Amino acid sequence: MTFSSTWFPDQFFIAGTDTNVGKTVVSALLTLGLNAAYWKPIQSGLDPISDTNYVRQVTGLDDSHFYKERFSLTQPLSPHAAAAIDGVSIHLSDFEMPTGLPHRYLIIEGAGGLMVPLNDQDFVIDLIKQFQLPVCLVARSTLGTINHTLLSISQLRRMEIPILGVILNGPKNEGNRAAIAHYGNVPILAELELLDEINPATLKRTFDQLFQS
Repeated sequence: MTFSSTWFPDQFFIAGTDTNVGKTVVSALLTLGLNAAYWKPIQSGLDPISDTNYVRQVTGLDDSHFYKERFSLTQPLSPHAAAAIDGVSIHLSDFEMPTGLPHRYLIIEGAGGLMVPLNDQDFVIDLIKQFQLPVCLVARSTLGTINHTLLSISQLRRMEIPILGVILNGPKNEGNRAAIAHYGNVPILAELELLDEINPATLKRTFDQLFQS
């Protein structure tokens, strides 16, 4: 099944099955391809640059596409731990969806996996639930992804959060793809293989190949 760019809802959340699964690259790909606005509510770690600045850099989009983080934490740790080091507290009531959007689409990128704590009682998944947005789940294509992805899907369904589908990041693996689609009962939106370079040209070409063909 091929998913056209017109299939995406106007606002959705990019979540990951784990840290470093490729959420930010996928976010950059979709932000550029859909000419969307991008928002990372919680940034944990600023070295070498924030995810917002990375997406701005590799997409070449102007500032109208980017919203300032609500929390910009210095340490590359779980938000609850990074916030404690920086002497701040994170509460769900701190977050409001951006308004007056100059672009049709809004992509919101999470921090780490779904069950990463924000404070003593709330997790990233609780923030998604508060926003009432569907989720595009980014997962690795490699060994271990079936367990991580099915657990994430199960948790999203437990919280009654709509799942748009899964984007697999990494070398194509037909067995893992088929298992996630079958056992998770979800569409595989795309398989994003490693890009030799990440820049506006490669992102646009890859988006067109995945979603415009």
